[in-house]
Amino acid sequence: MKLAIFDSDNWKEIISTLSRNKTRTFLTGFGIFWGVAMLAMLMGGAQGGEGLLKRNFAGFATNSGGMIPNRTTMPYHGYQKGRGWNLDVTDVEIIRQACPELKEVIPTFSKWGVSFRKGKNTYSGQIIGAEPNYTTMLMPRLYSGRFINEADVVGERRVAVIGKKVAARLFPGEDSPLGKIIEADGSAYSVVGVVGDASEIHLNGSLDESVVLPASTFRRANGYGNNVDFIMMVAHDDQRLADIIPKMRRILYRRHDIHPNDEGAMWVINIAENFEQLDVLFNGIDLLALFIGLSTLLAGVIGIGNIMWVIVKERTQEIGIRRAIGAKPRDIIVQVLCEGAVLTTVSGIAGLCFATLVLGVMQYATNPADALSVAQFQMSFSAAMGILSLFVILGILAGLIPSIKAMRIKPVEALNSK
Repeated sequence: MKLAIFDSDNWKEIISTLSRNKTRTFLTGFGIFWGVAMLAMLMGGAQGGEGLLKRNFAGFATNSGGMIPNRTTMPYHGYQKGRGWNLDVTDVEIIRQACPELKEVIPTFSKWGVSFRKGKNTYSGQIIGAEPNYTTMLMPRLYSGRFINEADVVGERRVAVIGKKVAARLFPGEDSPLGKIIEADGSAYSVVGVVGDASEIHLNGSLDESVVLPASTFRRANGYGNNVDFIMMVAHDDQRLADIIPKMRRILYRRHDIHPNDEGAMWVINIAENFEQLDVLFNGIDLLALFIGLSTLLAGVIGIGNIMWVIVKERTQEIGIRRAIGAKPRDIIVQVLCEGAVLTTVSGIAGLCFATLVLGVMQYATNPADALSVAQFQMSFSAAMGILSLFVILGILAGLIPSIKAMRIKPVEALNSK
């Protein structure tokens, strides 16, 4: 005997039953539609929002940070508070040897408010003195040419890597500035590359508005001697930068005769902590989105259970007649469950399609053509199918109790019911 689930007549009857009361079916279906759409949009939106926020940190090494000297805030060994001090290249070498937990220690130099010139075209920005390992922490967006290399530093070459905005202002309408000469702070340099920011958050200024010179060339041109403006560091992946910073602070304070507890004598930037906070934040957002989505899902499932109760109540006499003429309990259960499954599947697919459309619009609106990275608002196909399957299973379970009630109706009682 053909099972009810494969019986075309049974499916026609299911469609007829659901179509008989269009308003009730629509309202219940809309609850499912909205539950699926809400869960999908919340999950996709949370993922896209995380991508948007993390785009601000694109180009940064995640386990990295930096330190800048500041005036002391505590007296120590006869020195009054408010004393200024400087980092130097010896500090860099000492930290490299004393802290093997660090993958890179990167000395950086900078000078602000510098005038750049090419013929009649001028631009005011920042000069950065960098070594090749600068890109280990801050990975610039390379538009053309190359970055500073080891030969540039060793040979104190008069070469420059210019920012995207600097190139646009000094070389308007030209295809490439590579190999051409610019003036920076009154000195001439040959352009070897054009770079830009790979992040919307800047550390020690924007590369778009800067000219990068070899560190040795910068120090000689500006009379820096051994002084260093800013030390950046990148820890190995299996190390926490927060555990290394106190050790670095002790080493530097001991060498420069600063009170061991003077936290204000040095500004420390720990980018690794920002990434950890982001992970915690978005774990919470994901849980909140899941809770709201599942709550909406539950409301939709309860709606399915209610409509199944009503359908069974309205069709009591019909079910009784079916039982009287030989319908098996299995046939009654399958029919009622199939009605819930059909309503859930159709409404769920419509909800997924709607959510996909909304998330697609959000992704298009938040990812302009010049975006540094793409924030993905769309869910994977497997996640969408998982949501739909969950709804269908819960919809079937919601119709299980009404279907069992329908199976237990005695033919005589059903025929006498009103």
